[in-house]
Amino acid sequence: MVAVLAATGLLAAGPVTTQASAETAATPMVYVAMGDSFAAGSLVLPAKEVLTCARSAVNYASLIAAQLKPAKFRDVTCGGATTAHFANPQSGIIAGTAAPQYDALSEDTTVVSVGIGGNDVGLVGLALSCVNLLPPGVGTSCKATNTAGGVDRLAQKIDAFAPAYGTVIERIRQRAPHATILMVGYPTGIKKGGCWPFVPVWGTDADYLQAALTRLNLRMAEQANAHGATYVDLATPSVGHDMCKPAGTRWIEGLIPSATTNGLVPLHPNAAGLRNAVPPILAAIGTPATV
Repeated sequence: MVAVLAATGLLAAGPVTTQASAETAATPMVYVAMGDSFAAGSLVLPAKEVLTCARSAVNYASLIAAQLKPAKFRDVTCGGATTAHFANPQSGIIAGTAAPQYDALSEDTTVVSVGIGGNDVGLVGLALSCVNLLPPGVGTSCKATNTAGGVDRLAQKIDAFAPAYGTVIERIRQRAPHATILMVGYPTGIKKGGCWPFVPVWGTDADYLQAALTRLNLRMAEQANAHGATYVDLATPSVGHDMCKPAGTRWIEGLIPSATTNGLVPLHPNAAGLRNAVPPILAAIGTPATV
């Protein structure tokens, strides 16, 4: 968040002056965007980088930067990223190597947005494993598989991962001690009960998947609160715009993405999803949306 330094008028033996005129100016905004394919806007056109991170030129960070015009903007979001790639290089999706995302941070960074965690807990892979072209009740439920024996292994995995969010926040603060840190949650993926066969996931499995996404968002919010960062809720404003909705209404694509919505990666945000992530993030920064 851009902070304005207060200056107190001082009388001198000459003209009336103010304390350090430079202090009256707004601190230049230096914005760093970090995260995975949801933050990168993978393959939403136009792209600004394809081979390594599949980064969109109209991901939410780029749209925010276009509006706020920061003095410096570093977008290091990358498709396929996990929290391990914040501290370590990431092999490119097709070619190249992405530098550790923490390397984009600096002492003068003022705003950092972070969208991460889905790949760490394997949500997209799980969703794909839940695809079932057979009618409900014929075949195997992925919920039943993942909760066999009365133990929800996915919930356990999410809970075990949660402290990593706190670690991310603290490591960002070490490198960017003056920055406002925004932990950006995931949007609503699928409506209650699903929409089989339009999205071929049984209703019970659709609810299980959405519950896992909700749990991950909750753990992110808890860690943000515990470590002095700000959680940005994308799930609430995206209700009614899930993958079950028709083109023109949905903000996240189903298993068969549509070029008409400018979203080419299954189970990921399309152009509208990225665009509609901007207002809540700007609100967290303290700037009204005009994009």
